Amino acid sequence: MKTAFLGLGTMGAPMARNLVAGGVDLTVWNRSRQTVDSLCEAGAHAADSPEAAVADADVVFSILADDAVSEKVVVESGALARMKRGAIHVNMATVSVPFAQRMAALHAEHGVQYVAAPVMGRADVAAAAKLNILAAGDDHAIETVTPLLEKMGQKVWPVGASAEMANVVKIQVNFMLAVAIESMGEACALGEVYGIETGKFLDIVTNTLFACLGYQSYAGLIRESRYKPANMPATRGNKDVGLALSAANDRQVPLPLGGVVRDSLNEIIANGDGDKDWGALAEYAARRARVDRPRED
Repeated sequence: MKTAFLGLGTMGAPMARNLVAGGVDLTVWNRSRQTVDSLCEAGAHAADSPEAAVADADVVFSILADDAVSEKVVVESGALARMKRGAIHVNMATVSVPFAQRMAALHAEHGVQYVAAPVMGRADVAAAAKLNILAAGDDHAIETVTPLLEKMGQKVWPVGASAEMANVVKIQVNFMLAVAIESMGEACALGEVYGIETGKFLDIVTNTLFACLGYQSYAGLIRESRYKPANMPATRGNKDVGLALSAANDRQVPLPLGGVVRDSLNEIIANGDGDKDWGALAEYAARRARVDRPRED
């Protein structure tokens, strides 16, 4: 089965590398050439354009920054129009609900099956092929691509027949994670003004009531004030919180905590720290509490 991969960024590169390592016949495209060359050394084939990459592919994977970039690379480039009838496009990006709905309809017009499969996990998790992968779309299409998805992740979670359902779940997950980081940061700031050392507090909570991956991984960043290089830049986190607020607004669902986290992320970005990991929500919670904590330059 010939396969293509569009977008070799922080997440896409290790995911594509795992496909190649798993023996997949893979053609790759990326806007910058360096990552393409590295994957070709591992056994992938290079394409000079998105449309060239997908022309003979039975399955096309893409993981691009947002709605606008996905539109440009998949649709405006002519890639969708070049996909074979009956091919399957698996969009692994975190995109908005209306965009997912529109993409599903547009792919149907071109005779291409569309599966939404956003991922849960950071770049190191992607490199270890331990991602959790959400999947929504036609059951047969999901069944067809599952062996490929399993080369990139530890579990595939089907969530529905409509593609946008996977994107809704991913938006829910990222919203919860943003709120968790903000709450940890604020709790740490509260403790520090009373002389409770942040590292000790985080050791307690992440080994008792909050002993789970989400809290534990970000507790490590907060403990060390280590927000660069970013796995999830504040700018991208802000985009995802915006997706949650937009989806909520479309169905009149109040998300009061969403506004709080959005404002905190906007504060980070306005201060020129948008390239820091969104774990820096804790740094800014400390600043607002006038806690003197070491900061990255």
